[in-house]
Amino acid sequence: MDLIELGVPFSDPVADGPVIQRASERALKAGTTLRGVLEVAEQIRGRSQIPILLFSYLNPVLRFGFARLAEEAAKRGIDGCLLTDLSVEEAEDYVATMARCGLDTVFLAAPTSTDRRLQLVSRYSSGFIYLVSRTGVTGERDRLSEAARTLVERVRAITSLPLALGFGISKPEHVAEAGTLVDAVVVGSAFVRIIEQKAGTTELEESLEKFARQLSQALPRRS
Repeated sequence: MDLIELGVPFSDPVADGPVIQRASERALKAGTTLRGVLEVAEQIRGRSQIPILLFSYLNPVLRFGFARLAEEAAKRGIDGCLLTDLSVEEAEDYVATMARCGLDTVFLAAPTSTDRRLQLVSRYSSGFIYLVSRTGVTGERDRLSEAARTLVERVRAITSLPLALGFGISKPEHVAEAGTLVDAVVVGSAFVRIIEQKAGTTELEESLEKFARQLSQALPRRS
């Protein structure tokens, strides 16, 4: 199943590499807000039932309010939320607020995560767990990190939730390799780079669709 991770631009996207940083700058200059992103989700939901995960840094959500976000997100057809810089140790109230509105919560687990943190990520995540394949920021890489396999094994040992692997996945061969380890892969910067390069041209939609198809076809087929 495909899923859209719909991002809220933020002025200090510390977990993101230069491609998404530039995209955030463009979006903010164009006046994009959290409310505007919620409206985009509603437009998507009017045309498709594809699952939507709202991705944001904590600051815009704090200003908006957890309870208000949960109500608005559920009303507009969003399925879950990922707050990249919300500490899982302080997530209990947020998770309860989201759950009351039927929203999944997704948390990040990294190769540097302690066993205790992985236990908390497993407890507070629903839907799936987002595994960070490497330390550092998002962005395209030549190959998958060797730390990814060890992280998958550690998390598999404590949860039955689906696992998604992201950070540095940008090519069909990455997807093919990651697909043998996890249930889903996350590709962001490679799509955003195409948008940056093709924006305003007639080639944009076709280029995005072609790339998405190449990635999807690279996924190992499960019986």
